[in-house]
Amino acid sequence: MKYVVFTDMDGTLLDHDTYSYDAARPALELLRREGVPLVICTSKTRVEIEKFKKELDISDPFISENGGAIFVPKGYFAAPFEHDKEAGEHLVIELGTPYNRLREVLREVARATECEIRGFGDMTAQEVSEDSGLDIESAELSKEREYDEPFKIVSKDERCSEKVLEEIQNRGLGYTTGGRYNHIMGDNDKGKAVSILTDIFRHEYDELTTIGLGDSLNDLPMLEAVDVPVLVQKPDKTYEPRIKIDVTRAGGVGPEGWNSALMEILM
Repeated sequence: MKYVVFTDMDGTLLDHDTYSYDAARPALELLRREGVPLVICTSKTRVEIEKFKKELDISDPFISENGGAIFVPKGYFAAPFEHDKEAGEHLVIELGTPYNRLREVLREVARATECEIRGFGDMTAQEVSEDSGLDIESAELSKEREYDEPFKIVSKDERCSEKVLEEIQNRGLGYTTGGRYNHIMGDNDKGKAVSILTDIFRHEYDELTTIGLGDSLNDLPMLEAVDVPVLVQKPDKTYEPRIKIDVTRAGGVGPEGWNSALMEILM
C-alpha cells in the first residue's frame, strides 16, 4: 500500500501563532524514512511553499493558493500528464483565476456594497506582518500572489460580511474562509486540485491511500477528496464546527495533532 499525505499549513502543520512545525518533527521524519510523498495544499503562495520545502528538503508536488495551481517537479512522474505551462523546475496545472482579475472584482465589490475591504494587495509587507504574525520576509513572500487574494472586511456594519460574500458570487467568483482571512478566488478549491493530483499519482501506484489534514473551512474540499480525512484542533482545542463530514479528529492542536494522527495511521 502506498500512502500520499496532503496537508494544510497554517494552523495544521504549522502552529497558528508561532508558525513552528517542531511538534510535527517525528511524523515528518517518519514520512521521509518511509518515502511517503508530502503534498502541501495551502492558501500560501508558490514562493512561500518553495521556501518551506527547501527548509524541509521536500521534493514532492504542491498545491498553492487554495487550489489555484498544482506544481509538479519535472521528471517526478514517469507517465506524462496534461499541464498548462512550465515555471522553473515545475510543470504547472492552472485552475485559478488571475490575481489582477480578483483584485479588480474585490474593488468593484467594495464600491457596490459600500463596505471597506482590505486585501493583501492593499497592505504593505509590514502591515501584513503585524496583522498575521509573519516575519517581514515571509510577509513579502505572502504578497506574491497569483490566484487568490486574502482579505478582511473591516467595516463595522455587521451586514457587510454577508453582502460582500454574496456580491463576490454574483460576479461569478468564489470565496472561502481560512484561519485568519476570507479569500476571493475563481472556480477552484483544494479538493479539485487534490483530486487531479491524486489521479496522476494513481497512474504510478496501483494501491494508493490518500490522507488529508486540515483545521479550517477552506480545508473541507480537500478532506472530502481524500480517503482518510483528519481534522486537527484549533488553538482553543475545539474543532472547526462547520466541517460536518466523517473525519478522524486528531488529539492535539495544530502540529501536535498532525503528528499524533500520522504516527497512529502510518505505524
